[in-house]
Amino acid sequence: MPSLSTALTDEAKKPAIIQDCLQLIDAEVADKGGLGGMAVKAAYKTVKGIKPGFVKSVVEGLLPEFAEALEPIHAEATAAGKDVRAHFVANSSRVADALLAVTDAKAEKSTNGLVKGTYSKLRGSAKKNVEAALPRLGDLITKHAV
Repeated sequence: MPSLSTALTDEAKKPAIIQDCLQLIDAEVADKGGLGGMAVKAAYKTVKGIKPGFVKSVVEGLLPEFAEALEPIHAEATAAGKDVRAHFVANSSRVADALLAVTDAKAEKSTNGLVKGTYSKLRGSAKKNVEAALPRLGDLITKHAV
């Protein structure tokens, strides 16, 4: 079985993986409720409005780094014969921290003030939101990393 990084950056599978990532993001944003959910939805709409295809380009750019960040946790699951989705959920804090380390570094380097400001406003609730997405993310990885 190839590494997670190799599987998720396979050029032949990349369009389907990117599309599934975009659907995951759309579903997670749509599921948000309450005042916090309204803020997430508004921020997402703002970011999507920056330019057509912006979210897709961000996903494409982050995918290799996300795969690399998740590699050790994914390897633990596969080495132990565990379900990736269940392992990600059981290790939700570690998985969220690994992914957010990538986005924090990218946001810090960003020269786009709108993106940087929006990210800064949402960062406080980001870990909770990432953890909520882990079942879907586990399913996506299971689908594409086999």
